[in-house]
Amino acid sequence: MFSLDPPLPFAYDLISLSFIAAILLLCFLSLAFIFHLRLKSRFYRHLHSFNSLWTVRFLLVSFITLWALNEILRLPFFRFQYLYPFLPSPTLDQQTRVCKIHVVLSLGFFEPGFLISLLFLVNVSVNKEKPRGTWALLLVLSTCLPILLLQTLFMFFSGWELQFLPEIFQRSSMVYKSTIGDETVLCAYPLVGTVVFGGFVVVYGMWFSMSCLRLVSLVINKGLRVRIYVLAITVMVALPLQTLLLGLSVLWTPDQAVYGGVVLMVFLSTLICTAVGQGFLVIRPITDSLAVGGCCRRLTWGEHSGPESRVQAVGGL
Repeated sequence: MFSLDPPLPFAYDLISLSFIAAILLLCFLSLAFIFHLRLKSRFYRHLHSFNSLWTVRFLLVSFITLWALNEILRLPFFRFQYLYPFLPSPTLDQQTRVCKIHVVLSLGFFEPGFLISLLFLVNVSVNKEKPRGTWALLLVLSTCLPILLLQTLFMFFSGWELQFLPEIFQRSSMVYKSTIGDETVLCAYPLVGTVVFGGFVVVYGMWFSMSCLRLVSLVINKGLRVRIYVLAITVMVALPLQTLLLGLSVLWTPDQAVYGGVVLMVFLSTLICTAVGQGFLVIRPITDSLAVGGCCRRLTWGEHSGPESRVQAVGGL
């Protein structure tokens, strides 16, 4: 059985677990909305166009769910209390490998996958012809491959090529020895992984900002324009802030309380981005679609209770 000393920031882990539980509940709610709309579209033809992007929305929510579950691996409280006791005496090397897997999946696949899915939904929001679900799915997944391969290469196969760099560039974990003699591994974010993710953020930020500007220029509805602005500001603030904090985290070691606070801010910046993305690109569009669908049925049956202008495709937004 592993034990941790009081200096380790348990409070940060408990706060993170609370927010992880909250975002998972939001993910389950989003999935319920997605499948509810898909079920409705089987019976009402006027909802078919609204349901055309359900695979990308499902992928976006899946990436967020997996990201949240992967964040649990980073938390010492969870690993030492619920993961390692069920493993046959994990060695320090095995614990170190868990930390590397967390970095690769978080910064190399789950978060980029969520962001690319979000960008895809923004880009196709105003298109009259929606891409086929399978094609959209393959496009999003294939776009994630370059950063995933780079993160995997630098985490597991860097070898002697990175030996000339300072140790903080490769430090994905540290060995912590408690007062009773237990040696355990605490996870960290290596600077090389942050540099790779930062490069992705720069390219993504330019692409995302241009897509949002193009979308705003085409949208007439004032409420939708406000929604786009809030989404754009959230993403364009959260991503640089996350990258900056990840870079600053190397100034401390994972056993220090300051490090725990910085990493908690990294986690919260990503969490806010995922929550806003789900709200504006999954829950709200589906709610609008169902409302528009109801209006369409009333118009079809001759119950003209509102202006015809209310019946409009909402697409990805």
